[in-house]
Amino acid sequence: MFLKTSRYYDLPTVGATGADGREVTAVRLRLLPPTRGQPRAVRGGDQLDMMAHELTGDGTRFWHIADANSELEANTLVAQHGRVINVPER
Repeated sequence: MFLKTSRYYDLPTVGATGADGREVTAVRLRLLPPTRGQPRAVRGGDQLDMMAHELTGDGTRFWHIADANSELEANTLVAQHGRVINVPER
């Protein structure tokens, strides 16, 4: 269902019935462990996938940065110039 590089890969799923009566499958919420890292101020034009590529050589690992900041919507991390975010250690 998800790529191996996805934060949702291999997580348990649950079945539910939607408001319209259709059966849907959802990924269970996962608990995020505290993550060590270095603070970094967001600069104009920063993108998480490019930051991840610079740090790990793999832009699809942007979700590691989002997880280190407990952010549900990853792009909000870089929306505000000057915001200090936690960039996880490799």
